[in-house]
Amino acid sequence: MGTVISASSDVFHGGISCANSYYWDAGAAFLKNASRQDGESLFAFSYAIMRILSGSYDSALVLGVCKGSENPENDMLTHFFTDPFYQRQIGLNETIAAALQKREYMDRYGITEEQCAGVVVKNLGNALRNPYAHIKKKVEIDDVLASEVVMDPLRSMECAPKSEGIIAMLLAKEDLAKKLTDKPVWFKGYGSSIDKFYLGDRDLLDGQLKTAAMRAYDVAGITDPKKEIDVAEICEPYAFQELLWYEDLGFCERGEGGKFFDSGATKIDGKIPVNPSGGVIANNPYVSRGLYRLAEGFLQIRGQAGERQLDTKVTTALAHGTHGFAGQCHAVAIIGN
Repeated sequence: MGTVISASSDVFHGGISCANSYYWDAGAAFLKNASRQDGESLFAFSYAIMRILSGSYDSALVLGVCKGSENPENDMLTHFFTDPFYQRQIGLNETIAAALQKREYMDRYGITEEQCAGVVVKNLGNALRNPYAHIKKKVEIDDVLASEVVMDPLRSMECAPKSEGIIAMLLAKEDLAKKLTDKPVWFKGYGSSIDKFYLGDRDLLDGQLKTAAMRAYDVAGITDPKKEIDVAEICEPYAFQELLWYEDLGFCERGEGGKFFDSGATKIDGKIPVNPSGGVIANNPYVSRGLYRLAEGFLQIRGQAGERQLDTKVTTALAHGTHGFAGQCHAVAIIGN
């Protein structure tokens, strides 16, 4: 292993004061040139890619670690995303920000409660095929709509669970990759972007995902994502966000995420399946979740996704990760064969 890049989050989502200390040896990083990224694991992936492209390393191991069972709930942790002088005094956290975003989405574009609940039904249905999913159960729209309102208009079943998970991904330059496997999956493109810090300075329905996606598409040579992407694994900590992210990723026009969902295009047997793994609604290891999305795309391309394998041939996959209030920060990766 040439270098090791890990994604972990110390006290917040690691359950320990120094996140590197309990997995550094097990992660093959001892006496290696290694580094750590905090927040969203797709950033660790891009860091590893850049180290290989620099010519300094032939290979890189990327780790995503989330061990939060000893910590408070995610909303308590995300409360500390706020600055201590203004926002923290009002108790702002990730779910409150998402509730404001969902209400605006519904009011501005007519997105319905049923469409948002439908995302839960689709993704948890897909998760029944995924042995690694945290939440696995068959639900109906009425079940979602009957679940407790945690922050109006968000219901409990529309919010991702608090999960744990560690994931490892080996990257290598072309000649080495061909020696390691006869079925390599190639890095095609990457983009990321971050929005303003203060929630009130942002249009919550016009964020930075479209910028991150366009950067990734430009590198990958994608001009029509709706036709050229075979599967998308989207990070949707709140169900309605999957509809909003459809728009930012260029799968449909602004405000039409609900109609696009209703068309059936994003079902596991649709034109552009989204979250055949079950997505973050089914499994939410907070820091690791972006790298999980990438691994799911990798398995689909290799034809190794088991029961959740798509019936159609997968040559290009999109993975998305997000971090911060109402999608403050986004990363998009494109891989293919």
